[in-house]
Amino acid sequence: MSNLKNKVVLITGASSGFGEDAALLFAREDCKVVLAARRIDRLQNLAAKIQDEGGEAMAIPVDIVEAADVRSMVQSTIELYGQVDILFNNAGIGRVEWFENHDLERDIDTLVRVNLIGLMQVTREVLPYMLQRGEGHIINMISIAGLISTPLIASYSASKFGARGFTDALRREVAPLGIKVSGIYPGPASTEFGQHVGKNKAYGKVRSFLKIHMRSEYVARRVVEIAKHPRRSLIIPWWFRVLIAVETLFPALADWIAYNFSRKNHTLH
Repeated sequence: MSNLKNKVVLITGASSGFGEDAALLFAREDCKVVLAARRIDRLQNLAAKIQDEGGEAMAIPVDIVEAADVRSMVQSTIELYGQVDILFNNAGIGRVEWFENHDLERDIDTLVRVNLIGLMQVTREVLPYMLQRGEGHIINMISIAGLISTPLIASYSASKFGARGFTDALRREVAPLGIKVSGIYPGPASTEFGQHVGKNKAYGKVRSFLKIHMRSEYVARRVVEIAKHPRRSLIIPWWFRVLIAVETLFPALADWIAYNFSRKNHTLH
């Protein structure tokens, strides 16, 4: 699908970060972009920006943990365009904190419902329309936390491992039927998402040590590349593959590094 012209792209979590930047880039590829998120004012401003650039966009308020909202979003898209060519499941929330400090409702239940169950709900509503046509592409924004488990992100990592398992299983179900499924695994990036995960000092040390300055626009460009040239997964930045190799081939070493980090930084409250 190297030519994306006139493709209908549905993007969840489109009001900021990767979703917002990807929406602008898809629109510049002459796609028809459906913007979905809770903050309708942000979506309307983004839709207006796309339209001012000569693109086509529609804003739909949705809470992806609400099944009725999800059904309405997909039905509105189908009624307007008749199809969804690309589903970019981007909506997500995070939390960085020692697990005993997680709030059951906000940091565990809601997080898992948004990052995993919400993703599955949106996909379940869109998939039948793709199967009817025998084509389509589902792109799931997961996280490097779906490949590597580290201290401070127990709930988040659990939700992302679930999203990874769902992505791989779904791809193996529907690939023979013409539907492509891709997982995107970015490391930390400079987005609004990163500002809301919490202010844990130990996490700040990790980001400072890794010297991660990946921009949201860069990740969004890679998402559009995946839409043009589908592949099963994408890990960014590339050197995170080294960390994944250590996790896979030398789990005792990965544990030792994590244990030492926790021993030095874990303060009971």
